Amino acid sequence: MEERLKQLIAEVVEEKGAWLVELETMPDHMHLLVEVDPQYGVHKLVKAITGRSSRVLRDEFPWLRSKLPTLWTNAYFVATVGGAPLEVIRKYVEKQENV
Repeated sequence: MEERLKQLIAEVVEEKGAWLVELETMPDHMHLLVEVDPQYGVHKLVKAITGRSSRVLRDEFPWLRSKLPTLWTNAYFVATVGGAPLEVIRKYVEKQENV
């Protein structure tokens, strides 16, 4: 299921014209580093990712429908990285899986 989630996220990011830099999934949350056009907006990208992944994963993995009331919460955290070197941010996201 984790690989399918990553595949769906990558598809949505590409369709919306954003760029997927790094993605790490944990049991209860994920870290996603993307470059997105400010005119499109991060909130629209998050809504597209959560909407598509919830619908498709619940169709493909029916046990998700009975185990969880919702696949995603309405809460998410967004931070801009400004002038920070991309490699530093990428390493931070990669290390989150081991924390």
